[in-house]
Amino acid sequence: MRRVRIGIDVGGTFTKAVALETKTGAIITRAVVMTTHDAPTGVADGILESLSQVLASGEIDPGEVELISHSTTQAINALLESDTAKVGIVAMGVAPEKRNISKRTLLKDSEGSLRIAHTFLDTSELITAAKVDEAIAELRGDGAEVVLAAEAFSVDDPANEMFVLEGATRAGMPATASHEISGTYGLEIRTLTAAMNASVLPKTTKVADYVERAVKGLAIKAPLMIMRGDGGVTSIDTFRTRPILTILSGPAASIAGALLHLRVTDGIFIEVGGTSTNICTIHNGRPEIRYVTINGRPTCARSLDVRVVGSAGGSMVRRHAKGVWTSGPRSAHIAGLKYACYADASVLRGGKLITVRPTGNDDDEYVAIECGSETYAITNTCAANALGLVPEGDYSASAPESARVAMEILGAETGTVYSEVARSIIQTSSFEITKEVTRIIKEYKMSPGTAIIGAGGGASVLAPFVAKQLGLKYEKADNAEVISSIGAASSTLQESLEISMADQDPGQIHDAYKKAHAALVSRGAVPESVIVDSEYDPDRSILRVNAVGNVELDSTASNVRTVFTLEEAKARAAEVMRLPPGMVDLSFESDNYLVFTGRAKKRRVFGTKTQRRTLVLDRYGRAKLSLNDALVLQGGRNSILEELKEVGAHRSSPVAARTYLVDDMRLVDYSVLTDAASVVDAIRKELGDLRAAVIVET
Repeated sequence: MRRVRIGIDVGGTFTKAVALETKTGAIITRAVVMTTHDAPTGVADGILESLSQVLASGEIDPGEVELISHSTTQAINALLESDTAKVGIVAMGVAPEKRNISKRTLLKDSEGSLRIAHTFLDTSELITAAKVDEAIAELRGDGAEVVLAAEAFSVDDPANEMFVLEGATRAGMPATASHEISGTYGLEIRTLTAAMNASVLPKTTKVADYVERAVKGLAIKAPLMIMRGDGGVTSIDTFRTRPILTILSGPAASIAGALLHLRVTDGIFIEVGGTSTNICTIHNGRPEIRYVTINGRPTCARSLDVRVVGSAGGSMVRRHAKGVWTSGPRSAHIAGLKYACYADASVLRGGKLITVRPTGNDDDEYVAIECGSETYAITNTCAANALGLVPEGDYSASAPESARVAMEILGAETGTVYSEVARSIIQTSSFEITKEVTRIIKEYKMSPGTAIIGAGGGASVLAPFVAKQLGLKYEKADNAEVISSIGAASSTLQESLEISMADQDPGQIHDAYKKAHAALVSRGAVPESVIVDSEYDPDRSILRVNAVGNVELDSTASNVRTVFTLEEAKARAAEVMRLPPGMVDLSFESDNYLVFTGRAKKRRVFGTKTQRRTLVLDRYGRAKLSLNDALVLQGGRNSILEELKEVGAHRSSPVAARTYLVDDMRLVDYSVLTDAASVVDAIRKELGDLRAAVIVET
């Protein structure tokens, strides 16, 4: 039987679904519907409508579907729009610390969109079920709709937080615990992040339940997955319990699609939708990931480094200072209006220019064309089509005459020719995008060869103009209008753990790897496909473990078109290392990783120094580790350990060098271990009979 994956992307304007043949990646069918913001069940209606259209096309059978994955803006939109539930915080600690703990957990109602109730439980005495029930009843009496359990050092011992969650279950209230959101120390930031998560639980749980029931009603037995903000895919249960992990999952889906199909090494990915434009960075073959800031407050949630600009293809035009026209942030979709450029030119000619305020919250007035009983919005797409910037056959292309008529009606207001009006709109609308791209190039020190990759239905409206303004190369993603849906369908499962590690305990590293691997396998990943790696953040004393796996039953068939050949990988390595291909050598190869080395001259005050640059790529050409100067040790277990001891003995400093182990399944970071003896001991426990390499920074 043919195997099919369905990916659904929920955007601000459209909800788009695609069905892909798993083995070839070919698009079988697609569907586009308006995003259902105002429906009783919110965006869930649009998800189901697009899914139903894909199934109704007759191109696929429900029994062929092996996976449904979707991205969503539900959590972030709820937080940004203050559509949240009141959170009752049960803070815990010993009585002498009550004042300090309360200060660190008593979030104010003014903290962004949060509304808070608070109580304290003394853990110096036995916490009974009766005390927990009393605390929860107190919070409910104060208007709390969801419970949050927060205790210092719960990441080491979560027993008390779990006990409170049991009480919330007895009370019939949704709940979350701070240790479930992050394994990092820091009670304040963990509580704030968990409170944000808790505040959207009632809404996201309702949507998840509705979508899951409806999918089962369509006779689809395939698992229902959801994109995470860091680019991974997880189960719908995660959306019920940790919706904050899905923040910015739409851009994550787009990036996943771009990396899968374009193999970009360095580029700025600009996804132009109907309501907003998302700007992401691909650096050294991988997207940049950071901790998310929501309403100006830092959180423990990690996501792609996404910059969101409130100007896109469907942004409505408004009057700006000194007769200049600009657009946004209001979109035609939210206003419930059609684009003027898609109307018949003869109908537009009989219309008149009016101003509208789409919602009661709008301070600005937007222009529109009233044609009898129908009113049309003037948008960026109208301006771009009037200037001939949108190629014929493009997703955003319209009849040129209709676009020009819309601009002529607008130009008559200020006595300006249509082309100048249209150019004014595009220039001012793209200004914030151009400014953000310039900031990214400077921040990440990107090379002059950096390209802008356009995606989204409105890619041709703004992205090429930005590239031209900055003198950068431009390329449009294949299937740009549904690249997010493709990414959602094609992405693999991912599990991320953050573990506070102040002491030097090699056993903890090993246990963390086993935990991440087991968690991914339990969610349906093929054990042989799971890759686990890690990185250590010395500033936060955090070991971050990342596990990636494929949900397919036979992953090799679908990976044929995406796995890099040795020649392609060497070319990618030379590009990342900025060396001629002839100066790059393959030093180690395993089932999942390729280690390349190359020599480069570095100028110094007195003469030059030869550096041994080292780069680790995975089989998909993604850079996993890059060091300017390092040794690659390989061979048998005993020889590697002996060489490692010798390297440590010749170091002038007692502090261990940054050291990494590469084998068939893993790339392990031992930077958390600061003395050479601990590094050798940890690697001795990890080295088995399989071939491996150890990389030591010099």
